[in-house]
Formats: sequence, structure tokens, C-alpha cells
Amino acid sequence: MSIADRLRAEIAGRRDDLVALTQDLIRIPTLNPPGANYREICDYLDRRLRASGFATELVRATGAPGDSDRYPRWNIVARKSGARAGPCVHFNAHIDVVEAGHGWTVDPFGGLLREGHIYGRGACDMKGGLAASIVAAEAFIAVLPDFAGAIEISGTADEESGGFGGVAYLAERGWFDPARVQHVIIPEPLNKDRICLGHRGVWWAEIETKGEIAHGSMPFLGDCAVRHMGAVIAEMEARLFPALAQKRTAMPVVPEGARQSTLNINSIHGGAPEPPEDDTGLPSPCVPDRCRMVIDRRFLIEEDIAEVEAEIRALLETLREGRPGFDYDIRELHRVLPTMTRRDAPVVGAVARAVRAVFDREAEYVVSPGTYDQKHIDRIGRLKNCIAYGPGILDLAHKPDEWVGVEDMMQSATVMALALHELLAD
Repeated sequence: MSIADRLRAEIAGRRDDLVALTQDLIRIPTLNPPGANYREICDYLDRRLRASGFATELVRATGAPGDSDRYPRWNIVARKSGARAGPCVHFNAHIDVVEAGHGWTVDPFGGLLREGHIYGRGACDMKGGLAASIVAAEAFIAVLPDFAGAIEISGTADEESGGFGGVAYLAERGWFDPARVQHVIIPEPLNKDRICLGHRGVWWAEIETKGEIAHGSMPFLGDCAVRHMGAVIAEMEARLFPALAQKRTAMPVVPEGARQSTLNINSIHGGAPEPPEDDTGLPSPCVPDRCRMVIDRRFLIEEDIAEVEAEIRALLETLREGRPGFDYDIRELHRVLPTMTRRDAPVVGAVARAVRAVFDREAEYVVSPGTYDQKHIDRIGRLKNCIAYGPGILDLAHKPDEWVGVEDMMQSATVMALALHELLAD
């Protein structure tokens, strides 16, 4: 029996274990925000991976955004060294999940197995991928205990809120230095026969329009900041959104609608603060003197970040010059540059050949519409040989009744194990 066949058989025998592991991970509600139960899931992974022969280290991202004594940002990094020197393959998965939200027909943290699907918040994004990478690594070690190099598995915090308490913190401290890690696979849910090479860029900003408070019965004595913000939106509708739709990329971004530049208005608030839910009173009659809007601009590898920022500022300056009383402030909240790994990178080739072996067809190369932790491995860690590959359907992420298919996880685990065999071949 060939090594590939032995790896397939080993993973096939671990199906029940893969299901149970995924269910256990889902049942730990690692909600972000606020960042709950990070230590609990790291302790669970610590026990699991130490039992499989990994040396483990728990790392708290002390001082990172969101880190507090109540909600400490814990991460785990586990390493299994082979019998001889060689490269290191690192599987990185985030342990946090977004809020459950409304509309579920099953317990979002129950880990229900039904008709070949495991349901729960984080099932596809990305606890199913984490479980598949663990089983793939354990199966590979069982078949080839004398492999060359090393395998690392990490569970990291806060990807859903930027990754600054997780991969960014680790990268700043050398965990992803190319001298110690050579290949990185992030099992995000991009579909089991796709290789994700990178992601678009993001620029978040808060725009505040200014006005003058006055009595609501005499609005002519004040200046309504909300109306000024309405002018901002009208200018976006008339000029900016059509211009963004014309900007197209050669990046293989999925879905098709994300192959252009986009802008989302995340939130708007003007006037008095929202009253508590149990408040039964009426608001006071005031002209709002402040209105704030958060924008989420996604941009392409062909665009320059300075131009992305300049086009928003130019729009606002046009209004200041032409609209009586218009004034504003703008504050950058977040920026991430686009990234895309070359198709001829070693990890890309190894996973592509494994996909072909498992599915008898060529892998599809894609780019994510939103960012994920590859941004920190690339920009901070300076490690370019990084991709996202994992089970799960991206469209199910953050949705009610989120699920991951058991067969998809089994096949993805087989791909990962075959890629390990190629990358760690002596």
C-alpha cells in the first residue's frame, strides 16, 4: 500500500474522532466580542495536542486591543518535531466566533450532528477547519512518525475583530518568522477544492459632520448635522459608488461582485443617544449637532491606499466648498493592504496537487473578498508562503444554522495530510 493510500485509510478511521472534536470545539462558546472562553478552548486544545505528542505553549496577548483580566486574549501554539531537520508546516486557525444572532432553528452551541452536517456557530468558520487540520496532522504522524521537519498547529484569538490579540501579536514576536516557519495553511472555509491566495485590502474610517444644536420646533435657528451627512451619502450615491463599480481587478476574487472596489456604510448615528430598551419616554426636541458614520472601503491590489483615502477626503472637501455650513472631521479606524501569494509558491503547489489527488480535478484559485489573518503573517511575519485552505462553504459563515459537512472535513483533512507528505518529504 502506498503512503498516500495509508494516509487515506488512517483518516478514514478517524471519522468519529473528527466529528467529536468538532462538536467539542463548537460547544465552547468563544464569542467575540467580548472574547469569552479563550482560555477554556486553549486548555482543551492543550490537552488534546499534548496527548498527541506536541509540545505546547499558551501565549496571552497582554496589552493587545481587547485584552483584559476579565477577557484575556489567549492563544495556543503546538509543535511536533520530526526525526530529522526540515521545514516547518504551520496550520493556523482562529478560535473566536461571532455572535449567534437570531433565526437559529438549532442550538448554536450544541454541535448537533444531523444528516452529515454539524451545526453551530463557528462550525464552518472555522472550528471545522481547525479540527480537520488536527486530525490531518495526527494521521500523518501516525503513518510517518520519522518525518523530516516540524508541524505546528495554532489556535489564535480575535480574527473576527482584526486578529491583533492573536496572529498579529504572535507575528510581532517572531512566531511566524521565515527562519522558524516555512509554510502556512489557514483552514478558512473557502470550499474544499479551492486554494485561497489572499484577500482584498480594507480601509475603515469614521466621518463626523458638524452642526449646531437648537430647539426642534425652530430648526432654522440651528444647523442639522444629519442633513449634512445626508449630503455626504447623496454625493457617494451620485459619484463615488459608480466610480468604484468601474474599478476592476485581475485578482480571482470570489464572489464575482467583489472583483470591483466596494464601500459599505457600516453605521450612522446622529442626535441624542439611543434610549435604553425599557425607556418609555419621548426624546427631547433638539436639532442634532453631530452625526457620525463608519465606512468600510474594500480595495484592490491595483489601488494605492493613499488614493483610497484621498478620494473620500476629496468628496468631503467638495461639500465643504459648495454646501453652506458644512464641516467635518474624519478619522481612520483600520487599514489592511491587499495580499496575494504567488501561484508558484511551494505551499500552493503542494496543496494543489493534493486537491487533484483527492477530487480528480484541478484546484480553483481564489482571493477572499474580506481579510483574514494572512495579512499579519505576510506584513508582520514577512512570510509570503501562506494560503487559506479548508472545509466549509464561505456563504454560511456568520449565518443562522451555520454548518460544516462531515465529508467535506474528511476530504479536506486528506488534502492536508497529502500536502504534509509532500512538504515534509525527506
